[in-house]
Amino acid sequence: MSRIGRKPITVPAGVEVKLNGNNITVKGSKGELSYEFNSDITVAVEGNEIIVTRPSDDKEHRALHGLTRTLIANMITGVSEGYSKTLEINGVGYRAQKQGKDLVMNLGFSHQVVVPEIAGITIEVPGPNQVIISGADKQLVGQFAADIRKKRPPEPYKGKGIKYAGEHIRRKEGKAAKGAKK
Repeated sequence: MSRIGRKPITVPAGVEVKLNGNNITVKGSKGELSYEFNSDITVAVEGNEIIVTRPSDDKEHRALHGLTRTLIANMITGVSEGYSKTLEINGVGYRAQKQGKDLVMNLGFSHQVVVPEIAGITIEVPGPNQVIISGADKQLVGQFAADIRKKRPPEPYKGKGIKYAGEHIRRKEGKAAKGAKK
């Protein structure tokens, strides 16, 4: 059996789980998420635990077993604690600020880059070179952060651009000065 799939998911206090056929809905303090899982996989709510089982050891069922358990566990973590990604902006004159619900960034272009806040995502700008994206849906937070990073990815020579906090940028050496020829 899948090591991940057979682990029961503990539901913390304050999180409500509803199971309706192949659809599971999780509601907590940070929001509400729902997921429609494959009809072959069985999900059971027993007390304050969720147990995911599979019908056979087929390759597809093994893959869906661990996937379904992980997605449900991520939903429970998201509605109880939430997820966040921190982006850092490096470069002379590069900065970000929040205007209403929009993130406005100066990234060395002739124009400002404006990114509107979407439903389920909150944008915070604690400093001019730092942006924090947070929300309940792990996939949505990661995709939104990746979309912002795509506006000006870090370049390998000076490291200018938008990068994740803690991300290591592999640097390249620039053109070497030519030595005097003999």
